Amino acid sequence: MAMPQNSTGENGFCFTQTLNFSHPSPPPGEAGRTFDTPSGQEPCGTLLSNGTASSSAPSPSDSCAEPLCSTTPGEEETRFGEGIKYVSAEGEELACGWGGFTPRCLQLFNTSKGVLFFLCVASFLQGMTVNGFINTVITSIERRFDLHSYQSGLIASSYDIAACVCLTFVSYFGGNGHKPRWLGWGVLVMGLGSLLFALPHFTTGRYEAHSAAEMGVCGGNQSLPCTQAASSLSSYRFVFMLAQFLHGMGATPLYTLGVTYLDENVKTNYSPVYIAVFYTAAILGPAAGYLVGGMFLNIYTEIGREIDIAPENTLWVGAWWIGFLGAGAASLLISIPILGYPQRLPGSQRYIVMRVSEAHQLKDGSHKKASDPDFGKTVKDLPRSVLLLLKNPTFIFLCLAGATEATLIAGMSTFGPKFLESQFSLSASEAATFFGYLVVPAGGGGTFLGGFLVNKFKLRCSGIIKLCLLCTVSSLLAIFIFFIHCPNMPMAGVTQMYEGSALPSGRLNLTAACNAECGCLQETYSPVCGSDDIMYYSPCHAGCKKVSENLRNGKKVYHECSCIEKTLLPGPGDAEAGKCTSSCAKRPLLLFFMFVVILFTFLSSIPALTATLRCVSDRQRSFALGIQWIVVRTLGGIPGPIAFGSMIDKSCLLWQDQCGEQGSCYVYQNSAMSRYTLIAGLVYKVLGTTFFIVACLLYKPPPAESAPGSSDASENGNCDLQEHKPSLPAEEDI
Repeated sequence: MAMPQNSTGENGFCFTQTLNFSHPSPPPGEAGRTFDTPSGQEPCGTLLSNGTASSSAPSPSDSCAEPLCSTTPGEEETRFGEGIKYVSAEGEELACGWGGFTPRCLQLFNTSKGVLFFLCVASFLQGMTVNGFINTVITSIERRFDLHSYQSGLIASSYDIAACVCLTFVSYFGGNGHKPRWLGWGVLVMGLGSLLFALPHFTTGRYEAHSAAEMGVCGGNQSLPCTQAASSLSSYRFVFMLAQFLHGMGATPLYTLGVTYLDENVKTNYSPVYIAVFYTAAILGPAAGYLVGGMFLNIYTEIGREIDIAPENTLWVGAWWIGFLGAGAASLLISIPILGYPQRLPGSQRYIVMRVSEAHQLKDGSHKKASDPDFGKTVKDLPRSVLLLLKNPTFIFLCLAGATEATLIAGMSTFGPKFLESQFSLSASEAATFFGYLVVPAGGGGTFLGGFLVNKFKLRCSGIIKLCLLCTVSSLLAIFIFFIHCPNMPMAGVTQMYEGSALPSGRLNLTAACNAECGCLQETYSPVCGSDDIMYYSPCHAGCKKVSENLRNGKKVYHECSCIEKTLLPGPGDAEAGKCTSSCAKRPLLLFFMFVVILFTFLSSIPALTATLRCVSDRQRSFALGIQWIVVRTLGGIPGPIAFGSMIDKSCLLWQDQCGEQGSCYVYQNSAMSRYTLIAGLVYKVLGTTFFIVACLLYKPPPAESAPGSSDASENGNCDLQEHKPSLPAEEDI
């Protein structure tokens, strides 16, 4: 049999003559010669660079059948479709399975779509757990384990710290190794992290929520010994941080090796769509986490125990741990099929041959080193790999732009529900559900739309960066909406005096003549809404003397409240348990522009990722994504939640008091919270816009005669390959 002539290529053979993918026998003497076959059998096709035979027969994803073509002794072969034979020159196993167990039924999933499905499930679970459940239960964990916002921000950042530690190692060695195995073990570690996150619920004592009825209303038994109130539960933050560390370790291969594994196994122009679907699943995961997590928060954390407080009560702690048990078990299960995939899918080598390089051209020509097939296989090439990326200004500024976007995304995804909870006077579960409704269409739709636009308009690298710039400018304009805010609901002794006059700034005065005889404790925070539409710290602080056995709208009603005046009749008024409902007229406007900010922020994510993959050499793609994630997380993902947490703490009006010890925040000042959010948003959006402009200006595309596969041959080879595109097998399956 005749072999095609080999010219300089990156991952195998690069053809100087036309590749013939058609079914009929080619004219003698052509480079694309087919195998000699026994009489009565059809030719198996043209041998590609990895020994993969291609023809116009059915897709390689078909089930296993007997080989049609004979091979020389000792040559390994794997066949997945009738009329197609896969010969691995390096002895590669292209079957889907675990070790020697490769049943026929599994080969139906041994396609790019099969890989995409399982990776989407894994990214969905990762997003639902890390960016959904954790952000949803932040308020409940703070309340249950007596944490400050900056401590919960540190828990959120532990995920990114772990990723930074592991990224260089995983992306460099995993990029040149067996990617599905790295991915599978990563998902398994992620599942263990989820189970560990739920562990503190089972190792701590029962949560005791002392309601106003239990402690007594005005004049009742208000004793709450400090030995019971004070606790060392905040030490459990280290368990949460360790669980997040495992989450970060496990998810590291998913967004580096997973993206490049998809990119290597599909056509170049389909790659943005596949990656967009993958990232859309990762965005829908948090949305599902907010919605499902919000449902779980309506269940009391001590399941099966009778409790006389409602979810609207700020002492309520929902069943925050259920979601982590389910997500952990699902992650352990989904890791099994991912571990069974081969190092590369059958037929994928043809896409590498057809790929046209768009890598940034360095003046000294050192970018050509990455085209060496042996480059990056040993540790000694690691410094050179890093140096090549550092000398690529387009890559560097795309990383910096990604870091600015990640700061806002990480900060707002962690504390977005808390922002809505404060602005609109919602319960934690209502705020989480609200935020989920925003993220589903805006985040998921924006992510998929970004990949679709790149594919629809066939954008090259420079055009993709311009699209990112347009999205960033649009979200920058929309972020000015944080100039407005919803006013705080009036709260006696916190935002105003009991008689209605303004409260001196920074001064709390929860005691007035109307409740002086009640002996109320500040440790007992159970807000009620008076019939005068003013909130009170507790029924005791409202001077309420009786509690009704009948509920009103599912809430307890307190009577004879001396601090509340009836609006029509003279005498003490009534109060309902829970916060007063906000009637903020600016709510629709604020929600709409928050939707726009989220939409355009996520709209640029897939184009930015695609531009990163295209501006570096093919052999550096996994490593480049790893380095980018290090920059993004070091400068964005890690400081984002911590900075936002500290900023939100500054806007706190009322802190929990545990016998002189400061606990979590009860009430925030809405105007300060909006002001800090606006300042942070403007700073990072302006920086992001600047970085995208610089990346676009400094990008130097390859000359017009750039070759396929990042080689230096002429572009004519690629044009010839494209001419025979209709003859490629299984093209319709992509």
